[in-house]
Amino acid sequence: MRSRNPVFSRRGFSRDNGYAGFNTAPQAGGPAVATQANPYAQPAGNPYAQNPYAQNPYAQQDLQHGAPPQAPAVPGRMTIDDVIVRTASTLGVLILTAALSWALLPVDDANINRAYGIGIGAALVGMVLALVQSFKRKASPALILTYAAFEGVFLGVISSIVDNRIADGAAMQAVLGTMAVFAGVLVAYKAGWIRVNRRFYGFVMAAALGFILLMAVNLLFAVFGGGDGLGFRSGPLGIVFGVVGIILGACFLALDFKQVEDGLAYGAPREEAWLAAFGLTLTLVWIYMEFLRIISILNSSD
Repeated sequence: MRSRNPVFSRRGFSRDNGYAGFNTAPQAGGPAVATQANPYAQPAGNPYAQNPYAQNPYAQQDLQHGAPPQAPAVPGRMTIDDVIVRTASTLGVLILTAALSWALLPVDDANINRAYGIGIGAALVGMVLALVQSFKRKASPALILTYAAFEGVFLGVISSIVDNRIADGAAMQAVLGTMAVFAGVLVAYKAGWIRVNRRFYGFVMAAALGFILLMAVNLLFAVFGGGDGLGFRSGPLGIVFGVVGIILGACFLALDFKQVEDGLAYGAPREEAWLAAFGLTLTLVWIYMEFLRIISILNSSD
C-alpha cells in the first residue's frame, strides 16, 4: 500500500499484487485459497499491477457497493488495531512537537523571524522525509515518526503565529474543522455514500494535480514578483481555493479509507499499517493547513 497525500500517487491492494500471497488459480472444488509458496511473488505480466483499484478475480461483491471479502486471519498480517495504534503514534509525535514549538518558540516582535525561520526549515526537512518515504518500497517507522516530529514543529510555529497575531483561537477552530471533516468522510464512506472506484480515483488525482500546479505558479509569482502572487491564496479567491483544498483533502481521506479496507481484506503485511498511518497523517495535515489559511484570510479582511 502506498497511501499518501495529494502530492503523491496511490497504490491499493488486490490479491494479485505483491502483498496478497494468494494463489492465482482456483483450487479444485472451490475458490482460490491462501498458500505458503512465496507469499510476496508478483504474478508475471499482470496488466493490473499498477492499477490502484484492480478488481480481484475472486471478489464476490462489487467494490463500488461493498467491501471485498475478508481474508482469513493470518499471523503477521495487518489488522485495524495495527492501523489505529500506528496512526495514533504518528499523530501523537506530531502533536507533541507542535505543542513544544508553540511553547518554546515565541512569536512576539523580537522573536518572530527566528521562530518563522525554524518553522520553515522544519517544513523543508519534513517535506524531504515525506518524499523519501513515498518512494521507498517498504515502510520505515523511524522515518515516518521523524517526519511527524519535523512537521509538528512547523505546524506549531505557523499555528502560533496565526493564533497570536491574526486570529485568536484559530488553531482550535482549524483542529475542530479537521476533526469534523475526518468524521464526516468516515461516516459517509462506511454508509456507502462515497463510492471509491477508478473513476473517482482518476477525478481526484486530476483535480489535485491541477490544484498543486496552480499553487506552484502562484508561489513563483509571489517569490519573484512580490505581494500575493496571482492572488490564489489571499482575499476572496484565496477562500475559494481553501475550500477546494479542503474538499480535495476529504476526497483523499476516502482514498485512504479504501486502501486500509483493501489492505485488511487482502492480507497486507503488518508493516503496511505504518504506510496507512503516514498517508492519513499527510492528508490530515493538508486539511488542517487549509482550514488555518481560510481562518487567517477571513480575519485579515476584518
